[in-house]
Amino acid sequence: MKHTLKVTLFLLGLFLLTQFIGLIVVDHYLNNDLPLNIERPEMDPQTSYIPLFIILLVSTVIVFILLKFKLFKLWKIWFLLSVFLTLAISFSVFISDWIAVGFALLFALWRIFKPNSIVHNFTEVFIYGALAAIFVPLLNIFSISVLLIGISVYDYIAVRKTKHMVTMAQSQGKAKVFAGLLIPYDKNVAILGGGDMGFPLMFAGVCMMQFGLTLFDWRTYIVPLCALIMVGLLFFKAEKKKFYPAMPYISLGCFLGLGILLLVL
Repeated sequence: MKHTLKVTLFLLGLFLLTQFIGLIVVDHYLNNDLPLNIERPEMDPQTSYIPLFIILLVSTVIVFILLKFKLFKLWKIWFLLSVFLTLAISFSVFISDWIAVGFALLFALWRIFKPNSIVHNFTEVFIYGALAAIFVPLLNIFSISVLLIGISVYDYIAVRKTKHMVTMAQSQGKAKVFAGLLIPYDKNVAILGGGDMGFPLMFAGVCMMQFGLTLFDWRTYIVPLCALIMVGLLFFKAEKKKFYPAMPYISLGCFLGLGILLLVL
């Protein structure tokens, strides 16, 4: 096992909480406009995986360059704006828009300039629902499936072959700005990358949208639970001090969840 049982279960619990809160945010914005006059880009759901994958690659290159040359201030500014915007979108589901903006600014500044694991993971739980709310309506089952396959292949190459994803994770740690769950314990750190939470949430959101499911339908949670099982298997079989690409496991869980979902519809 890569981490202690207690830490592993806590990490998995945060992963599941992120999926549940994220689906609440996605469900809200399937029927309402995004706050603060934010507009979604126009994309064809059948081919939207192409520009989204390109955006991901370009963003990764930019982040890699910033971290490679230790341009930590620029990385923090970019990250601060991203955290602020996504928190504002997610918080607006639960409180009024302008109060949400105030809290989003508070927690974004707190996370960047006075970081601690509690604030870090609290904000992480809300960030990915906003990202999913933006992109889920631009996708369908086919496009999100192709996107997950592409991301899984990329994740495997980036972790096992080129290893630049490992370098980026370590550099983010040095900059004290990490995108993903982070649990320090006994001079060790348990992490789960942001994409490992965001992409299964997007997949679950697309399934909810395309099959007309609601938050009160137990079938809505089949995909997140299957993704959780696969993440759990990864952590339980993983070895200490080794890095593993999580997306191949998570994508397998998503497709397993889709298969079960199709059987019970």
